[in-house]
Amino acid sequence: MALPSTLKDKLRLPLIAAPLFIISTPDLVIAQCKAGIVGSFPALNARPADQLEIWLERITSELAEYDRQNPDQPAAPFAVNQIVHKSNDRLDHDMEVCARFKVPIVISSLGARKEINEAVHAWGGIVLHDVIDNRFAKKAIEKGADGLIAVAAGAGGHAGAQSPFALLQEIRQWFDGPLALSGSISSGRAILTAQVMGADLAYMGSAFIATQEANAVDGHKQMIVDSAANDVVYTNLITGVHGNYLKPSMARAGLDPDNLPVGDASQMNWAAGKPKAWKDIWGCGHGIGVLSEIQPAGVFIAGLVQQYREACLSTQQLIAARA
Repeated sequence: MALPSTLKDKLRLPLIAAPLFIISTPDLVIAQCKAGIVGSFPALNARPADQLEIWLERITSELAEYDRQNPDQPAAPFAVNQIVHKSNDRLDHDMEVCARFKVPIVISSLGARKEINEAVHAWGGIVLHDVIDNRFAKKAIEKGADGLIAVAAGAGGHAGAQSPFALLQEIRQWFDGPLALSGSISSGRAILTAQVMGADLAYMGSAFIATQEANAVDGHKQMIVDSAANDVVYTNLITGVHGNYLKPSMARAGLDPDNLPVGDASQMNWAAGKPKAWKDIWGCGHGIGVLSEIQPAGVFIAGLVQQYREACLSTQQLIAARA
């Protein structure tokens, strides 16, 4: 299990901040990278399409300046999420823009496409593909992805239904490349646990909604802080693809979260964006029960680093006690 040079020794914490629809913008990505973790955003967050170039210019220039001022502790690399589902009619345009900026990491979602992987490799980047089961994982690697993001039960947004134990074990039987784990990860101890289970990196999204830089309304941020796992429902009603959402936001939108109808996959239309599904009905994972306040992203990440170090120390003590 070796990380590629793009990531090796460039992170202060083995963590990728997940790309959050609507919520992840340059403010949040830059703060995450400066704090030493991979920051990311969906290309489709930059609207209209010509905003993507403006966003990438800002991110690359601000991180480069930060690196010049902090040569001993440079920023972590950033990632752009590309939805490769056939309905995304911006994909060609957005990939061309990413190529011009030589985006170091592309996170591909909703399908694995060989030509996308080849394009990223051509400019020197790497591709991490998110998957919800072992079958999709094998397809992604067969088509040239460099690594995988295992989206297990409890992750926010479009999440899988498999236990992280089952999903990681099955993937690690045949794949020894870069592997990140997503699902209910909101603390430094959970990050270490992901590594102990076999992942190289943790993948955290919902916790970053409750940060000052997140492009979320105050009500969404406060609902994250006030809620716990029991306040999350798993349904395919919202976009046609199963995901986890906050029950209180559904109730406020006039739905009964305990009696939801079954959705239709034909509802999926990333080209149109369907912003109401994410602006009014809010995605969220199971790990939010440990969150208690809205903080700057850098402060939250510094807390994760301290928690991670304490978890490492306690684990070492446990091992020593068993020796």
